[in-house]
Amino acid sequence: MAASMGGSATQHSDVGTVDPAEVERFARIARTWWQPEGEFRPLHKLNPVRLAFIRDRLAARFGRDIRRPRPFAGLRLLDIGCGGGLVSEPLARLGFSVTGIDAGEEMLDVARAHAAESGVAVEYRRATAEDLAAAGEQWDVVLALEVVEHVASPELFLAAAARLVRPGGAFIAATINRTPKAFVFAILGAEYVLRWLPRGTHRWNKFLRPSELAQGLRPQGLAVQEVRGMVYNPLADRWSLGGDLDVNYLLFAVKAPEAG
Repeated sequence: MAASMGGSATQHSDVGTVDPAEVERFARIARTWWQPEGEFRPLHKLNPVRLAFIRDRLAARFGRDIRRPRPFAGLRLLDIGCGGGLVSEPLARLGFSVTGIDAGEEMLDVARAHAAESGVAVEYRRATAEDLAAAGEQWDVVLALEVVEHVASPELFLAAAARLVRPGGAFIAATINRTPKAFVFAILGAEYVLRWLPRGTHRWNKFLRPSELAQGLRPQGLAVQEVRGMVYNPLADRWSLGGDLDVNYLLFAVKAPEAG
């Protein structure tokens, strides 16, 4: 079965990509973010696959040796829709200087408290991708994991997120494909049959095909390098990378360095 919980609606602004209903939905269950068997169990199960993909692609992109302690030291990473910090914290441990942003203060309170308890340095902000882009901020790496399917305007969100990637940098997204199979597995299966997720977590018409995601990034100079599926094995109760893009998938894109 496929599922994603998202890092909430990701954005907070009066006009932009924020979807207030999405922010409220995740705020109600924010306190359970770090409970492996709680409301966010699907993300806990999915996290090892996402983190391995991020680590390996970025090590290749930036020429880092993952066998070394803190191999990504010196690189700045933005986690858009960071939620409670399930991705931000482990990436900070790998040496990234991590900034996590989210629309919901409840999620950020959870993230800050857990990072403090764990002794991990992460900068958490209540901010929007479009506001950061308007301010001219950029990072070596920008992540949007289980996020784009929850925003009000995917086109605006992707344009802003892409502008936040510095020349020579990388962008990684994880989301759900808009296919009949995704409707069966990610909505009917995950929300109604297995009850992994609260009903109404996802809307099929908000899912994006890989080609649509790539199209939203291309005008800002991001070129897609790889798209991989994330496939759930119910017998082993675990996720793995695969070639099936019909439900959950990861996309890796890069921005060319500046000329000269």
